[in-house]
Amino acid sequence: MTNQIVSKVEGNVLFLEREFNAPRELVFQAFTQAEHLQHWWGPRGWTIPVCHVDFRVGGVWHYCMKCEDKNQGDFYGMESWGKAVYQEIVAPEKIVYRDYFSDAEGNVADTMPSTLVTLTFVETENGTKLINRGEYANPEGLQQVLDMGMMQGITETWDKLGEHLESIQKSS
Repeated sequence: MTNQIVSKVEGNVLFLEREFNAPRELVFQAFTQAEHLQHWWGPRGWTIPVCHVDFRVGGVWHYCMKCEDKNQGDFYGMESWGKAVYQEIVAPEKIVYRDYFSDAEGNVADTMPSTLVTLTFVETENGTKLINRGEYANPEGLQQVLDMGMMQGITETWDKLGEHLESIQKSS
């Protein structure tokens, strides 16, 4: 069981995978409910003060990440808004959504690349392997988010997910 993210780039597609020591239903649920997402979504030092989830095909997840860590310099106090539109849901196996940068009203930021995200949840003997396939319009869009520090962000986010899953299982 590794906590490392395995990543691979193929053209305009970024593949990420990591195994979590938790049942597939629980890992799936952590991606579908605001009560879960607010505990782990976003990199360290960032909170989710706004998180609206309408988890159904055609539904929207609209959220705000806010930097609360003074040690992050210029990022401190910054807000980053996102909007996801769900395209396919197969519980507890798969979630497909289009992920956008947005503003507080949910208007899509046209200057930023969107991502077609396919999350696949695979049962393993140790828990659940999460496979994230992120497809961008072109390799330049993918490079743009990588240059913004996306790998560090996703690593910290998935670390927080692992900690959240662990804490839920201990308390139940």
